[in-house]
Amino acid sequence: MVFRRSLVRELTATAVALFLVLLGILFTNLVLRLLARAAGGTITPESILALLGFNALFYFNILLSVALFVTVLLTLSRWYRDSEMIVWFTSGQGLTAWLKPILLFATPFLIAIVVLSLWLSPWAEGRRLQYERQLESRDEVALLAPGLFKEFRQARLVVFIESINTLNSTIHNIFLHSIDGGKDVTTVARSGYLEDAPNGDRFIVLQDGRRYEGQPGTAEFRSVEFERLGRRIEPAEVRAPPLSLKSLPIEALIASNGMPERAELFWRLSVPISAFVLLLLAIPLSYVNPRMGRSFNLVAAAFMYMVYSNCLNIVQSVIAQGRLSMPAGLFLIHSIAIAVVVVLFWNRLRVVTMFRRRRPVHA
Repeated sequence: MVFRRSLVRELTATAVALFLVLLGILFTNLVLRLLARAAGGTITPESILALLGFNALFYFNILLSVALFVTVLLTLSRWYRDSEMIVWFTSGQGLTAWLKPILLFATPFLIAIVVLSLWLSPWAEGRRLQYERQLESRDEVALLAPGLFKEFRQARLVVFIESINTLNSTIHNIFLHSIDGGKDVTTVARSGYLEDAPNGDRFIVLQDGRRYEGQPGTAEFRSVEFERLGRRIEPAEVRAPPLSLKSLPIEALIASNGMPERAELFWRLSVPISAFVLLLLAIPLSYVNPRMGRSFNLVAAAFMYMVYSNCLNIVQSVIAQGRLSMPAGLFLIHSIAIAVVVVLFWNRLRVVTMFRRRRPVHA
């Protein structure tokens, strides 16, 4: 019991630390991507936090699966290196005796992976797509960024601003180009600001500028100076979020007979199944053989994880092409993985049994 409590305690501490590290890496990657999009003017800076949450929640199931596998692998590997496993074996406990405390520790993680894979991750993906569509249809003016050209598709208008004063919400050195009635219209101004009309319309109000208007290919051009000029921004067309298999609810995937939907269902079911298989795989892989080096088992574990993950992607692609049924693919890939686990367990149990037989008996 002391060993089991010690194992569960160490597994929990390692899992929390490892999950926080992986979460930090994920957040850093997502933040950099979102900041690049915000700098490019495709999203607003205010939307970064919401998009970060939706994207992170979508990847949580994979993150937990990796954390669970690596936690068991690192913890048991340390016990082998520090000879704590020898004490465990000599006390009459076999390798399979680790299953109960490890499964006790892993059960909350496995339940969370199931809930995330089947329901929360698709919900997060759907909310992300819906939120991005709302950003596109809500207000393109909010996407104006200094030093970048912004095209307003509905108004056939291109806007460039040199700088923005965030204290009084004014913009400086503005360039506008549009086509009105077949004529090219170019407008430049020293300053301006955004104005909301009582009826909800939005205007770019320009101050101290000049407007050039003419017909391309002719000499009919006129130039007008102005102190104040307002240009209405047409609201963007509201579009429904694009259909994404990753955002479909699990009920829709089960009811559908389409091969892409069956392939997506295969993936969602495979994530929790593979998490459980990897958990079991980590137990025999944690054995450290001093003759092969202390990191050999970690390299072997990383190799097996990559092979397993790539095989899942390959089978998903084959199912999507209609060359394999979803139940057959699900049974094939995971039964092979379970067979590998059984073989590794049998090999380790055989070694442990030989160790016990060779152990000297003291009078």
